[in-house]
Amino acid sequence: MHDPATDLAIPFRSVAEILARHEAAHPEKTAIVDLDGGKEIDFAGLRAAVERIAAWLAARGVGRGDRVVVLSDERIEKLLVFLAVWRVGAVACPFHVETGIPHLRAIIGYIDPRLVLWQSALDGERILSGLGYDSARFSAWPEGDAGPGEVFASAAALDPRRAPAGGNAAADTACIFSTSGTTDRPKCVEWDHLGLWLCGLSSLDFTGMTGDDRLLEYRTFSWLSPQILALMPFLQTGLTLHMARRFSRRRFFEWIEDRRISVAIGVPTVINMLLNQPVEIEPARIASLRLMTSSSAPLSPDRWRRFEALYGITLLQFYGASEGGWLCGNRHDRRKLGTVGQPARHIGFAILDADGAPCPPGVEGEIAIRGPQTATASISPSGTYRDMRPARLAEWHRSGDIGVADADGFVTVTGRVKDLIIRGGVNIAPLEIDAVLMRLPGIEEAAAVGVPDPIYGEEVAAFVVARAGETVEADRVIAGCAPHLPASKLPKSVFVVDALPRSERGKIRRDALKDLWRERAGET
Repeated sequence: MHDPATDLAIPFRSVAEILARHEAAHPEKTAIVDLDGGKEIDFAGLRAAVERIAAWLAARGVGRGDRVVVLSDERIEKLLVFLAVWRVGAVACPFHVETGIPHLRAIIGYIDPRLVLWQSALDGERILSGLGYDSARFSAWPEGDAGPGEVFASAAALDPRRAPAGGNAAADTACIFSTSGTTDRPKCVEWDHLGLWLCGLSSLDFTGMTGDDRLLEYRTFSWLSPQILALMPFLQTGLTLHMARRFSRRRFFEWIEDRRISVAIGVPTVINMLLNQPVEIEPARIASLRLMTSSSAPLSPDRWRRFEALYGITLLQFYGASEGGWLCGNRHDRRKLGTVGQPARHIGFAILDADGAPCPPGVEGEIAIRGPQTATASISPSGTYRDMRPARLAEWHRSGDIGVADADGFVTVTGRVKDLIIRGGVNIAPLEIDAVLMRLPGIEEAAAVGVPDPIYGEEVAAFVVARAGETVEADRVIAGCAPHLPASKLPKSVFVVDALPRSERGKIRRDALKDLWRERAGET
């Protein structure tokens, strides 16, 4: 029977096969660098560590399909444990440690794990108190500490050959992660190994990364995006992965220069930080950097151009979703500013009208996806499990995003269905208004929302952040928009704020802006 996992540019392989191949090819090559922890591991050491932890997991009774929660901030130990969970065919459930204890306890409760592993810097006993799950802590690789049951100390005494044969298969569940921020009750999404592998191949297609690259990642591996943009390409190519616990404006260019980083991960929040408070850096000092990515939230064309002009760094904007992985991406060899690129190679992608028919180029519709590079299931906050596998190959899954493709297939995301401003029965995408606002003098950031109106149902309101040292007046903002927007899309009110509310992943929270409008409207 034909196996689609083998008919790929890089055929799917288990973690055991991957690590064995990389060790055989270049055992002394640096595999992972922990920039904050001051540690690094080569491929021979990586394989040995993962095999020993896998042997420890197997001795603990963890096997194929078991769910293992991993609670840790971003450090090399987290990735060693993560890979060992996959090595035994179990399901890695790495949850963001900044989610908050009540949410973590709720997630763990409806995930119902076989084992919880927690990094010793956390208050794991408080998080797990009363839940009744088997748990163990891990401290510092390689030796661990002398505490009872510590993972690395216990694993060090084991023969790595005691790790089970085989390991993870393409159709096995790979990961369960939480999709929400720090304020909402979280839901979870489940992915299989094939879906993650396909997303990783899309990342390679977008960036052109090879085993010679040195990649910088500073986001949490508890999210899907770092797994498919950093971890999967690392496994697939054997590149050197540099990880940091968080972005540092002060150290960012030092990392690039000192470590000769060739690909750096980016998000609009980081790009805005580097634009709002520019760092003086000679281009020759960061000549190793051939590109920087941008994903997780829309990046305006104006800020894209400004960033490239200021730093001389090529930016590539991507577009993804928790239930679809990569949907679109600009490529290292073809890109178009202001767009999220062309559809990813391994995703079924369409822009559909209200009746489910494909929209022609230039016509907005709702973005829909299907295929094996999508999530396999979702788990609601009540614990309800929804299996998405039967439908994902035949049915379109509507993303909730509005987009439009040009004649060359480059896609522009114009907003969320839930964020559409419906004025007099006409749908208005707020991102179009955002882009106009951010081209105006003195404006650093901007966002438009729909607010109640007694005549039209909704009217356009705008919130803007002034650049440092600049003064922004509402009347001048409206006048500045007038030549670029029809009257129906023109903001009727403008509010100057210190900052736009954002989620932990950098996305503007327009619901919070609507709440702020109601507060302001009540004051007047």
